[in-house]
Amino acid sequence: MTPASTYNPPAEGSGIYRDEWGIPHLWADSADDLAFLQGFNAAADRSWQIELERWRSEGRTAELLGSAVLEWDRFARQARLDHTAQRCFEGLDEATRRWCGKYVDGVNQALADGLRSGAEFDRAGAAAEPWNPWTPLGVFLVHHILFSTFPNKLFRAHVARTLGAKAVDLFSIEAPVWSGSNAWAAHGSVTESGLPLVAGDPHRLMELPGVYQQVRLACPEFDAVGFAFPGIPGLPHFAHTGHTAWAITNAMADYQDLFEEHLRRLPGRRASAERVLARGPKGWEVVEAGVETITVRGGEPVRVEVLQTPRGPVISQTPDGGALSLRFPASVEGRLGFESLLPLLRSRSVADVEAAFDSWVEPVNSVITADVHGSVRQFVAGLVPQRNPANRRLPVPGFSSRHGWDKQYVALPRTEVRRFAVSANDRAAGGGDSVALEFAPEHRARKIRELLEAASEPLTADHMRAIHSDTYLGPWPHFRKLLAALDADDLSPEASSLHARLLEWDGRMDAGSHLAACFAAWRGALVQRMVRHPALSALAGPTGFSPLFGPWLSIGSRVGFALETLTVRAGELGISVPVEAAAALEDAAQDRALEDSSKNRGTWGDRHQLLAVHVLPGDLTGSAPTRALSGDTGCVLCTESLPGVDDRSFRGPVARYVWDLAERSNSRWVVPFGASGRPDSPHFADQLPLWAEGELIPVITDWGRLRNETR
Repeated sequence: MTPASTYNPPAEGSGIYRDEWGIPHLWADSADDLAFLQGFNAAADRSWQIELERWRSEGRTAELLGSAVLEWDRFARQARLDHTAQRCFEGLDEATRRWCGKYVDGVNQALADGLRSGAEFDRAGAAAEPWNPWTPLGVFLVHHILFSTFPNKLFRAHVARTLGAKAVDLFSIEAPVWSGSNAWAAHGSVTESGLPLVAGDPHRLMELPGVYQQVRLACPEFDAVGFAFPGIPGLPHFAHTGHTAWAITNAMADYQDLFEEHLRRLPGRRASAERVLARGPKGWEVVEAGVETITVRGGEPVRVEVLQTPRGPVISQTPDGGALSLRFPASVEGRLGFESLLPLLRSRSVADVEAAFDSWVEPVNSVITADVHGSVRQFVAGLVPQRNPANRRLPVPGFSSRHGWDKQYVALPRTEVRRFAVSANDRAAGGGDSVALEFAPEHRARKIRELLEAASEPLTADHMRAIHSDTYLGPWPHFRKLLAALDADDLSPEASSLHARLLEWDGRMDAGSHLAACFAAWRGALVQRMVRHPALSALAGPTGFSPLFGPWLSIGSRVGFALETLTVRAGELGISVPVEAAAALEDAAQDRALEDSSKNRGTWGDRHQLLAVHVLPGDLTGSAPTRALSGDTGCVLCTESLPGVDDRSFRGPVARYVWDLAERSNSRWVVPFGASGRPDSPHFADQLPLWAEGELIPVITDWGRLRNETR
């Protein structure tokens, strides 16, 4: 066992070191100096990426990318992301504020040293700018403001208005959201070493460069390896300090509310001014009102009204011309949880990790942590407001006292783990009804637990690695039952043949599987038929909400995610599921991409390709690397697709890791692309082949195996 305190500093002293994969290992003489070095390194390695997130946080992306991103800028201004970030920064304790400030000093030093240029800036005709002290908090808000549930309430409102309130529940999957993160741990009583193992894989958009950066942060106080958000100090989500390790998944908590605001406009004291009032529980209340101007590349400036009611900022209009305000704990409390970040790095026990997360605000996370003393714990961290359960379902009236809430929060679950801990956005890990209305289906959590319990020998890091790559489609038994109930005699010969072959399929979404492709073709055809059915087709009409929320309001996407529920309950809307399932077989049987199965042409990997996102202005996106992928929504290997819309995967495991508490150098990790954010670097996408095959690379802890980098 080699805890961090036994590691010697590098012989060459403070600086940036690299392993063979280009992963930065940072050593400094103090935590503050280390924050400076982390900011400097992030700015040099991920310059375009972090500057783009900064522009997003300030609502300025249209300055560079034109009118196509105007709706995001409008939302960022109206939601007051930069203002909230500044408030949260000013509310930090002195030590954390100084530490975050040092990180920003490092970012700005890289700019002063001429290290913040690159091809993306050249193509955009732009340049990086000095950061504000609160910019890292704004970057964090950008990553998470749409990570919770309020966009789902917009969709439910659209369903209720279009099909009636009773139809809302028909679109549950259990929860119609994009999620797929996994985390699990094995207690030392079931491992080969006698100490815990922790593993997992967060799922987000497959951005290029990746949303997470592998990094080592070391100083005399601590020595931690983990995944950082470029632009944000510390290792908030996944790390191994040599004493402790932790992993998180989205707890699926409902902590954001939408309020229907009734606004009244009155003449102000000046001829050009206007007073805005909002109807509250005790009558008409003053609204903070202002106008901001968004500069648009290649277009005219756009003026945006920014309103803050006593419930929160107005972030959208309603279909009837009203307004919706957003209330969320970070805005109410004036803090995000950055107070947790330094204590996490300094943690020496699971109790320390738990205490550190006591300061966490949002997003609300399910945390699994273990230490070298053998303890394993699982708990939910963050703030979930106590309020009327109706707030979780739909937008609620702002004038109603029954729906308001202040600084009263739900007590969240904490558990000592004696054997296995599993968290996969599921109800059991997330805290149940006291925390949220809906969670992800239990398919992934159940399969991970089955794989852990099925081991015939004590568990090792290799066992944990293999779990990442399991391709069994959790909902397959449900869909197989639906197919088995169909009468093959009523099908054409081609559809009958497809039907018979599907009933023989093992349910594994392997890239090389022809039958997995056949299943996907049938599933996609069934989604399309549901979408076009007269009972649902009205949902494809205008929603009245901002185009920014289009991905959450897409009827095709929503039917695909809720297909399990709809195949059980669509009859309530007059849809005959057997008729549509049989017709979908006929459609899929005519899919030319599935022809010549004797030669195994038309595989799932042909359809299920990695779709990476690299944001550049106009048509300058270039060619992003791609791969045929195994897995799918509903698999532990959750490389998500949009059934019936697009079989490519734009969301998936943006990192994988196995933390070994017995010997940190036995730990493993990988990211989809590489350590560098510079397209001309050999480490821009060098981990992609390993990631695509489910392999991991070793975590290096010996400073003697690293090369010193001087700039």
